Amino acid sequence: MEIDDIDAYLKEGSRVRLSIDKNQVYNLGLKIYDCLKNGGKILIMGNGGSAADAQHIAAEFVGKFLKERRALPAIALHTNTSSLTAIANDYSYDDVFARQIEAFAKPGDVVIGISTSGNSRNVLKAVDKANELSCLTVGLTGRSGGKLKDAAKLVIRVDSDSTPLIQEAHITIGHILSNIVEDLITKMDA
Repeated sequence: MEIDDIDAYLKEGSRVRLSIDKNQVYNLGLKIYDCLKNGGKILIMGNGGSAADAQHIAAEFVGKFLKERRALPAIALHTNTSSLTAIANDYSYDDVFARQIEAFAKPGDVVIGISTSGNSRNVLKAVDKANELSCLTVGLTGRSGGKLKDAAKLVIRVDSDSTPLIQEAHITIGHILSNIVEDLITKMDA
């Protein structure tokens, strides 16, 4: 990679982040706030880098983003390795998130599936289970949306086919959501 390549990468990354549908993200932030206000929780999942993104976003809700406030219930579903390996061993890796959704999700919870391709079988299976349980299902995907665009009730597609740029945009979306929810929580709790 040369200096010009770095410049091109940074410019494309900026273009991708600026293409995020601001209205969709804002409306999702309001829905997450309503879920939390009504005693619900956020369940987030992904594989590989998207698992790291899910964990990062969950941590922003449980800890804090920018403001001091109460802890908010958010769980990254891949972090319990005993459950993950037991479910994968006894059932299938395709079931690792759906079984946890069955155990933890309640109607009105927000379930976020992160998949750059939109075709992660375990994420799709979990979104189907969350839909059965009357959760708000959200897909964060890349440009095509894959099968997740048809499975989730709300899908935010990032205008790129580049996995690293999609993941960077997903973290940006997570930060914006954290900021929206945190602003609303701190105003209402004051």
